Amino acid sequence: MYPPEFKVLVPSSLEEALKLLKEHGDNAKILAGGHSLIPMMRLRLVKPEVVIYLGKVPGLRYIRENGSTIKIGAMTTHGEIESSSLLAEKNPLLQETASKIGDLQVRNMGTIGGSIAHADPAADYPAALTALEATVVLKSLDGEREVKVDEFIQGPYFTDARPDELLVEVRVPSLSGRFGTAYEKLYFRATDFAIVGVAAYVEVDGGAFSRVRVGLTGVGDKPVRARQVEEELVGREASEASIEKAADLASEGLEPPSDVRASSEYRKKMAEVLTKRALTRALSKAKGG
Repeated sequence: MYPPEFKVLVPSSLEEALKLLKEHGDNAKILAGGHSLIPMMRLRLVKPEVVIYLGKVPGLRYIRENGSTIKIGAMTTHGEIESSSLLAEKNPLLQETASKIGDLQVRNMGTIGGSIAHADPAADYPAALTALEATVVLKSLDGEREVKVDEFIQGPYFTDARPDELLVEVRVPSLSGRFGTAYEKLYFRATDFAIVGVAAYVEVDGGAFSRVRVGLTGVGDKPVRARQVEEELVGREASEASIEKAADLASEGLEPPSDVRASSEYRKKMAEVLTKRALTRALSKAKGG
């Protein structure tokens, strides 16, 4: 199927892109890597009159450290995140997550900003960004604002962005000390989208868990924090036995969808299994394994 007729606009600066968004509002869609928007247009799930392509806008592809924060430009590709030496040292969770997105072609073209703004409930980044308590920066001609990822993504393909706002940056913590991270996912081979995905981030102090964050994708309308798991582990012995008990809490309160890929009950069980795997690997890294 072909999309309805539309017009392509190619701004050469961020200011020009924001002016076009202001002018066209709800009639416009942003094109970054194209892996999300183009299929939806071909299926006529979205019918923009105007497509604004960001590929010629400078200054939106970078990964840089600023104090305790790592800032990532919205047009930075999954491949650039996967190969970043800075992220390998200071935020390996995001790097590992990027490495498990799609195939090589997808990682070379797809962008972190496009993925987050698309808000697919089976996407990989939201789990990791939720566990990292990351934020996004939204910019318009009226100024900019910073929003937590779990507040920005409000439901399937629905975000907090206004029609005249553009997601320009993602901010994640620069990690240090005795920490470990891991991302585990059960995926549908044909698309590599997560049936269930679990991101874990732990810190260890004196033989006990001092900080635990667990984010899940594929189990609801938006990414979920497994807060019961986190609360169960903080202060307890940093051991696989502690993880075994806590991981059983990962499915509490979840109401995953049932579809052709998996039933709701199967997703709940895999949330527990993958939480255990992710936490166990993260703990091993925190201990230097």
